[in-house]
Amino acid sequence: MAVTSPTDFDVHLFHEGNLFKSFQIFGAHLKVQDGVFGTQFSVWAPNAKNVRVVGDFNNWDGSDYSMVRINEEGIWTLFIPNIGENTLYKYEITTSHGKSIMKSDPYAFYSELRPNTASIVYDIEGYEWDDKKWYRRKKQETVDERPMFIYEVHLGTWKKPKDWKEDEELYSYKQLAAELIPYVLEHGFTHIELLPIIEHPYDRSWGYQGTGYFSATSRHGTPHDLMYFIDQCHQNNIGVILDWVPGHFCKDAHGLYMFDGSPTYEYSRYEDRENEVWGTANFDLGKPEVQSFLISSAKFWMEYFHIDGFRVDAVANMLHWQNSNELVENPYAVSFLKKLNDAVLSDDPEFLMIAEDSTDWPLVTSSTSDGGLGFSYKWNMGWMNDMLSYMEAPPERRCDLHNKVSFSLIYAFSEKFILPFSHDEVVHGKKSLLNKMPGDYWQKFAQLRLLYGYMLTHPGKKLLFMGGEFGQFDEWKDLEELDWMLEDYEMHQKTRVYFKELLTIYKKQRPLFELDHSHEGFEWIDVDNSNQSIFSFIRKSRRENELLVVICNFKPIVYHDYKVGVPIDTEYIEILNSDSSEFGGSEQINKRKLKAIEGDYHGRPYHISLTIPPYGISILRAVKKRGENDKDGEKKVRRNAISRRKGQ
Repeated sequence: MAVTSPTDFDVHLFHEGNLFKSFQIFGAHLKVQDGVFGTQFSVWAPNAKNVRVVGDFNNWDGSDYSMVRINEEGIWTLFIPNIGENTLYKYEITTSHGKSIMKSDPYAFYSELRPNTASIVYDIEGYEWDDKKWYRRKKQETVDERPMFIYEVHLGTWKKPKDWKEDEELYSYKQLAAELIPYVLEHGFTHIELLPIIEHPYDRSWGYQGTGYFSATSRHGTPHDLMYFIDQCHQNNIGVILDWVPGHFCKDAHGLYMFDGSPTYEYSRYEDRENEVWGTANFDLGKPEVQSFLISSAKFWMEYFHIDGFRVDAVANMLHWQNSNELVENPYAVSFLKKLNDAVLSDDPEFLMIAEDSTDWPLVTSSTSDGGLGFSYKWNMGWMNDMLSYMEAPPERRCDLHNKVSFSLIYAFSEKFILPFSHDEVVHGKKSLLNKMPGDYWQKFAQLRLLYGYMLTHPGKKLLFMGGEFGQFDEWKDLEELDWMLEDYEMHQKTRVYFKELLTIYKKQRPLFELDHSHEGFEWIDVDNSNQSIFSFIRKSRRENELLVVICNFKPIVYHDYKVGVPIDTEYIEILNSDSSEFGGSEQINKRKLKAIEGDYHGRPYHISLTIPPYGISILRAVKKRGENDKDGEKKVRRNAISRRKGQ
């Protein structure tokens, strides 16, 4: 990174809202000036009377370290000789009212471990990446046509060091690389999504209320340690997505709030500024300098940490003024989001910009040139809410809630969707996914397997919060690690086996991901069987007659010789049945190939007759050529046989 004092052109772009690498100018940068080594400090404090640099190098006395104001708009800068890496510092700001306040650097690359709040001079350069193969692989096929199953992780509570206590240090980025990456590979996830890892003062905000938009939290190590973690993910063909919060920030005294004693990063009007939902302050998204700051933050994480995407938090909260009695559009947020997405995706069209939006705002994932917001994907919150309310209902009531399952397919292709079962659904008294299921112990697991199977076969990419893969029974305890002791229990072990099998099938079967965002990839067979709560449908790939038939039974009843209409005259092999004893089920499975029978059924020219498992999902693959050896089926039979022998 070339380090210079702000030029006139840099200053112009910053105040225009178009300095997208403002991290090269602002913050603390090691440099040599006139043959002398030191650190260049620059900060934006438009309404300050004076700004001083204080730190451990001057005993926090800034009397001789006043910064120079270089323009009327309030950019201050100072070169201090002989200041090196790991120096602690803050800005001592004299407000327009003469009050002295101490602030951390908004552009700091590294910060003290909480509860301490100083910024740290850090050389962000120098990490040697080894992920060229990852980037070559990403370019081989568009992201829309690849499988994507995201593992959402809170690094502080995925796993704790042995014999941990509340105040002990957490797993480091390097320890997580050694343990989390093999775990993700074993289960078959394609991406890891990290709850925010920008610096934040309060653990229980989970990073969503931040202070350091350029500072990877020091809870787990240095910025270079985080780079190592991401590099190792890429070397193992795992993408990394960061939760990122450009809508609001925490109000802690050392942070961005009232940075120079007056609204700087936030809106001036109290009604616009105060986010009463979370007790935070809303970014002033109409202010050019804030736009430069936030878009630079995005570019910084892309450039220096090689991340593959952002899940942009609380987009609905940004799009509307929050303290209005009705939903009123915030035009500043709309313009900013379009500008952000254009700036990011112009650098990398395959980068993932994911909107967490719970509203019906139109064209979220359409290009800005077509009038959209320009995101790559949107979380399908409607599908998630409908499915969980349906699954939590007792089976005898599900016939009255039938449209909760079918409704999502009315709008499934209006946006590019990700189906999320995220941390928000398993915390604050909402119960775990497993414990949401009604019925006895066996029925809870059976319905969880069914829910995961339906999620996998429904159009859209996928996301699951940590612990769901083995059936975490308690909701997420955000100060403790996951309940890993559950893996000693048979049903949790078998849930993991099932989940790994699901993802193996998902990544192998092109109909499950290739046409996720097109009507061509999905077709109902029977959507009207509310009495039995059975749904059947087809998933297709681009290849002719490459298709899967999926049957989901949301009641605890077994059906034998159940007829299902099919589109082509061939044999069908069951590649997954969630009721297999291997997964903890009652073994109501279809072991033999199912031959299509001529005769109209469900509006199809052919039909098959099969066993429908209780609370189960059956996935059938159409055999392309009659009489052809089915290698996948043979492999599965062998795998099941080996698994049973090992269990004896």
